[in-house]
Amino acid sequence: MTDTKAYFVIVLIRFLYAIAQIISKAAFNQGMSIPVFVFYRHLFASIFISPFAFVLGRKRSPHLSYKIAFKLFVHALYGLSAAVYLFSLGLSYISAASSSAICNILPVMAFILAIIFRMESLKMKKLHGVLKASGIMLCISGVIILAFYKGTVLDSINHHHLLHNKKTVTQAANSSKMRWILGTFITTLSIFLWALWTVLMGPMMEEYPSKILTITFQCIFTVIQSFFIALALERDFSKWKLDFDISLLAVVYSGIVLSGITYYLQAWVIQKKGPVFLAMSMPLTLIFTIMLSSIILGEAITSGSIIGGILMIGGLYNVLWGKRIEETVEKDTIKMENLDKEANLEGTDIKLQTENNHT
Repeated sequence: MTDTKAYFVIVLIRFLYAIAQIISKAAFNQGMSIPVFVFYRHLFASIFISPFAFVLGRKRSPHLSYKIAFKLFVHALYGLSAAVYLFSLGLSYISAASSSAICNILPVMAFILAIIFRMESLKMKKLHGVLKASGIMLCISGVIILAFYKGTVLDSINHHHLLHNKKTVTQAANSSKMRWILGTFITTLSIFLWALWTVLMGPMMEEYPSKILTITFQCIFTVIQSFFIALALERDFSKWKLDFDISLLAVVYSGIVLSGITYYLQAWVIQKKGPVFLAMSMPLTLIFTIMLSSIILGEAITSGSIIGGILMIGGLYNVLWGKRIEETVEKDTIKMENLDKEANLEGTDIKLQTENNHT
């Protein structure tokens, strides 16, 4: 039952992320300030999730020491404030589909970081080690192709768009090369920070096991951090005003659904199935985003984005395949060791019984 729930939750998370990318992209196309967007997003998230944290977490919440509070603050700084800002900035430079394609390197970056932190292993003399290494190389190749090769621009499969915007329809064809490259690598950097946040969430949950309070404190810390970042980067205070348009929808949806709900769901998935399981579901967001960006935004897809996305997905599942082989080998090894122990114990019992009979 737990596995079924985990698979359902992971599909829901990816679908919610795809919707968020489409709405956010539309808001950025209409001129919304990115630093202000990040601030309002986490402000709405904190307002939404705080009452639940107070009701559900206050009675059984562990003591929050200054040390843990500082760790949560730093965790929020790079994993939420910086990562969300950079991802939003990258999304404003490139297409939603390309941004989703880059997200597929999250599992590989999470795996590399897990190796660095000795949570995973990479044995190049074994088949599973070769598969993991080849997966890393495929992902790197995919990012490079996405950045430097656009190829043919494919028309949208739908010509009646809910959020029609000429900038959206022609962006893939008209974006300057340097802007596209910059957007690709900014998005890649944001994914690296997210991967770091994902991997370190496991140890964080061991130190402070309350999921709801962990996410709530990080959202509150992010509001404070993103407010000062927005003050420094956005001096035009007319940009801080929210009208009843796509910008308001973007911050409300991203704050309540994405930052409020999905952060908690991701923490639940990490606790139940581990960070690698969460990261391996990223291709679903790409599939959902391609469909939604075409239907809602009328966004053109480039052949370079498709090729890069395929390479990154291939690399992703090479890592997954290698991981599965490694787990199977480990299980078989443990099983054989247990059988040997049982055989040795049986042999010892027979020997003792024989000696007693002789006595």
